[in-house]
Amino acid sequence: MVSSTHPHPHPHPAPVAEPAAETERLRAEKRQLRQALTSHAVVDQAIGVLTVRGRIEPYRGFTALREISQHTNIKLPVVAEQILKHARGAALPGLLLRELHAALPATPPTRTPTDIRAGARSVVSTAAVAR
Repeated sequence: MVSSTHPHPHPHPAPVAEPAAETERLRAEKRQLRQALTSHAVVDQAIGVLTVRGRIEPYRGFTALREISQHTNIKLPVVAEQILKHARGAALPGLLLRELHAALPATPPTRTPTDIRAGARSVVSTAAVAR
């Protein structure tokens, strides 16, 4: 209940920031949000690479990225960027490669419909990520 001496539940409104300070705060927030969106996109793309190359579920791809990040003390977006560079043909640093193999489940080679039609043996497993 509101008393007669204080007609509003909050008699002293929060101070309003100076326009210049508020503008700078909003600019900083905008930069942070853009960076977060970019990082999120890179991580999602790396999960996609691991999902396709390792033939695993997306949640396992994220789990692998997270474990690699934690074990190497390298930020998750940086690990993800290295995975993307590797997918484009760059060498994956040895430490990340070892952690990647440790983080991905060992899966037996699988045969895709294309492999079966071509009569080829598929050798896709966690080793395929190293290519």
